[in-house]
Amino acid sequence: MIGIIDAGLGNIGSLLSMFDRIGADARALCHPEALSEASQLILPGVGAFDQGMMRLHDGGWVEPMRIRVQEDRVPLLGICLGMQLLGRSSEEGSAPGLGWVPARTIRFDLGANPEGLRIPHMGWNEIQPCAHDKLLNLPADEFGSPPRFYFAHSYHIVCDDPDDIAATAVHGIRFTAALCHDNIHGVQFHPEKSHRWGKLLLARFAGLSSAPA
Repeated sequence: MIGIIDAGLGNIGSLLSMFDRIGADARALCHPEALSEASQLILPGVGAFDQGMMRLHDGGWVEPMRIRVQEDRVPLLGICLGMQLLGRSSEEGSAPGLGWVPARTIRFDLGANPEGLRIPHMGWNEIQPCAHDKLLNLPADEFGSPPRFYFAHSYHIVCDDPDDIAATAVHGIRFTAALCHDNIHGVQFHPEKSHRWGKLLLARFAGLSSAPA
């Protein structure tokens, strides 16, 4: 069962609807005790970084999640803010992140910006998957060429280790659109709003199993 962590941070309904179309068993987890029932976990998120961390701490999610992800090595997918919370910090706030991925989040700096691009980066954008990634390295005829996803963000994550970068995209600058660190995955875009591309990605995540200890 895929457990979608319902800490008041994301659109749980859209994710459940997408998994229903895939035919995967996905359920909203409203209490940390339910984490033990899930074989995969999703941490969705919209909003501000400090508020997101506060909700996770106040709801008692952090330590039970850490045990499932870091000790039991259950596959985890962070979405949008949910991906940024996986790092150690964000320029958006002062609260420490979960620190499960060696990364930090910074605000878009477009410099002179001759193209007149806007922040937040909002709308459809193409991504460039990295060859080693388990979720996004799909055949072109299966994924669509090029793969496109829906973004809505003003901040982007910067990985300490380039090998953790699973995909990039360009909005004035090239930035990390997805990451993969052991059993931990993250996407800056919203697969639940990304039609067939999002459906393929979530179907691939549904097929992941826990890594050996």
